[in-house]
Amino acid sequence: MVQLWLPVTQELSFQKFIEQSDLLEEFKYDFNEKAELRHTETQSPFVFNYYENVLERNSKRYQALGRLLEQYIYELLEKLCKLQKVYIPQEVDKEPRSFFFMSEGALTNHHSVVLVLLQDQGVFRAGQWSQQAIIHHGLHHGSQIPCIQMALQAHYDVIVLNPNDNFVDLKMEKEWKGLLKQSIESPSLKMAQAESFLSFQHPLQGLPKRCSHTPEEHVAYVWDHFISRTEGKDVAFIVHGYGGLVFMDLLVRRKWEVMSKVYAVALIDSDHHVGHQLGSDGQLLAWIKHHCREWVTSPKPLDKLAATVLKKEFPVVSAGTEKHSLAPSSSLQSIFKYFKKALKAKTTITFSQVPIETRSSTKRKQSA
Repeated sequence: MVQLWLPVTQELSFQKFIEQSDLLEEFKYDFNEKAELRHTETQSPFVFNYYENVLERNSKRYQALGRLLEQYIYELLEKLCKLQKVYIPQEVDKEPRSFFFMSEGALTNHHSVVLVLLQDQGVFRAGQWSQQAIIHHGLHHGSQIPCIQMALQAHYDVIVLNPNDNFVDLKMEKEWKGLLKQSIESPSLKMAQAESFLSFQHPLQGLPKRCSHTPEEHVAYVWDHFISRTEGKDVAFIVHGYGGLVFMDLLVRRKWEVMSKVYAVALIDSDHHVGHQLGSDGQLLAWIKHHCREWVTSPKPLDKLAATVLKKEFPVVSAGTEKHSLAPSSSLQSIFKYFKKALKAKTTITFSQVPIETRSSTKRKQSA
């Protein structure tokens, strides 16, 4: 895979980001030149068992690292990829809101493709395919940033969805903001705050975010208010895991809009179920046959036809890996080739449907 990673400057380093919190002693980690997470002193990979055989405390530490990575990648999306953070719903600002990211000209640029990224369900927020892959394999494999860079270099506009940002836990938010704020408090107080967060045992009791209560609701809102308003643009989707089920839900709910605007869908190890979601709708089945392609985890080389237990309604090929979390990065180059070929075929079909003006037809018009 050709890496398109742009070097992260010192100002955007993960270590500097951690320094802004009160968890520096817990996380002496940064991303090296290969975008791998390494200990700043020993250069060793992340160690889960930091507190020897204290599972609950190690789990809280892991969750804290995940939250730091979440906020760090948000910053990279804005400062490295130059994407805009858009809060939804737009008409309110005094209640918990979700958000997504998009390139500056996504709604106004003409004659371009809009690429929409939709990840699996879980703790993954905007900009992430897999938190586990980021921690153990690096930003190249777990984050969406290489994909975004490829899209921008191909002159696509980009919309990065945030389907798993559904609730806000007010007590957890208070604890977290206390850790992230920059202050001149005493080291002992900072350590007490960190200990408080890492030992936090309050069960999640979330306040739902309006218009993003579920992944399906989030995606439908962004479609209705943003993606559907991209006049004269071709839309492509990359969907991973549960994101495939969410896309099929959108296809059923917004049937004619989606079929008319979306020219290609790359599904990666998808959790969708055509029979349950699309039923026997002949128009939808015909559409996915010509506009969808899936990359699945498989021991076979990348792009080789993959054997599946169930009959598939569209082409299914190997993602070049047997790991679900690595499938997006492994299949990325192949997906962009698919998009290019699909767009070229769409353009050819569009032009072939336009009546060709001939000298004889012009004479007929004039004499009529």
